[in-house]
Amino acid sequence: MIELKTPAEIEAMRPAGVFVAGVLTALKDAARVGVNLLDLDKLAHAMIRDAGAESCYIDYHPSFGASPFGKVLCTSVNDAVLHGLPHDYTLRDGDLLSVDFAVSVDGWVADSALSVVVGTPKDEDLRLIETTELALAAGIKAATVGNRLGDISAAIGEVATRNGYGVNTDFGGHGVGRTMHGEPHVPNAGRAGRGMPLRPGLVIAIEPWFMAGTDEIYTDPDGWTLRSKDGSRGAHSEHTVAITADGPVVLTARA
Repeated sequence: MIELKTPAEIEAMRPAGVFVAGVLTALKDAARVGVNLLDLDKLAHAMIRDAGAESCYIDYHPSFGASPFGKVLCTSVNDAVLHGLPHDYTLRDGDLLSVDFAVSVDGWVADSALSVVVGTPKDEDLRLIETTELALAAGIKAATVGNRLGDISAAIGEVATRNGYGVNTDFGGHGVGRTMHGEPHVPNAGRAGRGMPLRPGLVIAIEPWFMAGTDEIYTDPDGWTLRSKDGSRGAHSEHTVAITADGPVVLTARA
């Protein structure tokens, strides 16, 4: 069921968005050569505890997960493109790291992700990250009253195609509210003018993720981490966005 939020409820979601944005900024600053993924997870865990927030990941066990997730971050490195389970891995020069993070604050959820190159960047990695960010901006711009869900998907997919990347639609954006994942599903490719009308009060996570050389993925033996089938790198950008009569509001905007 799709739930529309009142203006007051959207305002009540802002603290979660601000907190998620702050944690991701701290994690981006902390992601350096020689830092372990488990240390990043510990940092986020401490920030959650200090804020009195609640992780959306640690006990998360959907049908596609092998077991409860057990960590508070998704940390996807290089050919790991989504749902990366933090493990004992020390970041190396040139690694492409994507971090996805969602929490509940006072009963309301916010969800966001970013990608960064650790140490010395390669042009092709920066271009991949930039494309996800451009696609995210295009999707947000299309998230206006009077458009349809397909307009968001089409805007994202057009950016990917224009830059030479394929799109996997198995995983994409989603509704956000009292829980992390709700209706509607927001694919990263679609047809403009199709799908449900966008109405004030709809809150969704818009999350383009692309891989450099394929649109096919497989599940790592850890039961969670999704990797590109050809070993190429992936990048991921995401914001929680409220659709209002005055235009889209990015609840997880970073300063």
